[in-house]
Amino acid sequence: MPESAYREHLPDLNIPRFQMMHKQDAHEYAADFKQNGNPPWLHGLYMHWLALLKEPFRGVTTDGKVKPGLYDLQDEGVPIQQIVAAADQLVSQLSDKQKVSIFYHIDDPRWRTWSNPEFLLADKGIRLDEVTESVRKSTMTLLATILSPEGYEKAVAAMRINGYLGELINGTKVCNEWSYNICFFGEPSTTRPWGLSFYGHHLCLNIFFYKTQIIVSPWFTGAEPNVIDSGPYSGTRILHEEERLGLQLMQSLTPEEQSQAQVYKLMKDPAMPKGRWNHDDQRHLCGAYRDNRIVPYEGITVASMSSEQQELVLDIFEQYLLYLPSRSRQMQIDRIKSHFNETYFCWIGAFGDEDPFYFRIQNPVILIEFDHHSGVFLTNKEPAKFHIHTLLRTPNGGDYGHALRTQGEPVEQDWVWEG
Repeated sequence: MPESAYREHLPDLNIPRFQMMHKQDAHEYAADFKQNGNPPWLHGLYMHWLALLKEPFRGVTTDGKVKPGLYDLQDEGVPIQQIVAAADQLVSQLSDKQKVSIFYHIDDPRWRTWSNPEFLLADKGIRLDEVTESVRKSTMTLLATILSPEGYEKAVAAMRINGYLGELINGTKVCNEWSYNICFFGEPSTTRPWGLSFYGHHLCLNIFFYKTQIIVSPWFTGAEPNVIDSGPYSGTRILHEEERLGLQLMQSLTPEEQSQAQVYKLMKDPAMPKGRWNHDDQRHLCGAYRDNRIVPYEGITVASMSSEQQELVLDIFEQYLLYLPSRSRQMQIDRIKSHFNETYFCWIGAFGDEDPFYFRIQNPVILIEFDHHSGVFLTNKEPAKFHIHTLLRTPNGGDYGHALRTQGEPVEQDWVWEG
């Protein structure tokens, strides 16, 4: 697909939605959405999300029952002292009001209120397009200290693409390179569990620490379009490797295996049960607020694949674990390999070189999804390769480091949130 194929689907900027994004800031835009319910399908989904939030956290499972004993406290060599120092440096630059707003208790259920639409549905912490350049720089230094170099580069690229989208739709008050919130859950510590949420349109990272161990889950990364073809960041592209490797894996299967892996032939298939597709998540199952989703295994087992195909699966996981530091990433890969006999790969859509598609790979300790979407800001009514959503979940209570938190020391709240 040509780099600029998305330009055939640029929207009419005179429609009310884009006029609102041009005139309103993020808070006004979100308040108008909550009050007037436009677009109605997204507002209905938001109401459903709020209902899901009332459920106590359990985690993604295959049958509603959490499998115990899957996660252990371990030394991953994470540079926790440097990370805490970077977090403290960020906090030291905040006003008293900002300091109050950026901290939440580690068990606060609002950790689960991240979301990937451009609407600021949950305004937690501080928003980077509303703070000083120095605070923004310290925030990015913190992320660079936490993430692998290649993972940090991917996150920055997603933010820049979001800024580019804002320019395309004349909506930079809502969508820009810095339209992201950050907040802490628990106090940054080298000895006690804590974490942070960094979230906004098409980039949501939930990160947990316990001593030298890190969990980056759940996370969501998307792009519409997934390439910048003009301006100072021209040539920036993300999610193309995940796309290439997934298609290569599917095309490498035998016709019989492809038939078994392909659970639906069409991206919006009449055979799909009610709820299997929705306007926002489309084919995704484990996006925002889906912390307790029951997702049965589908498709074929990785254990039944050839060694070359299993290497492709590991290459895909490598891309999805890119945010992790290298040692943590390898330890996660080793954990995943130990579950190859119960790792499943499934596919939706066709699998020609130009076809849009969805795939999922899951086992007891990881679930990843990839989906080509129809237009949200662009006008393509059918899924296209220039609009991509990806996500990762750690099933059976692993998200937000929950399974590890229950093994660590209890966290006493020695400060009071005054929200």
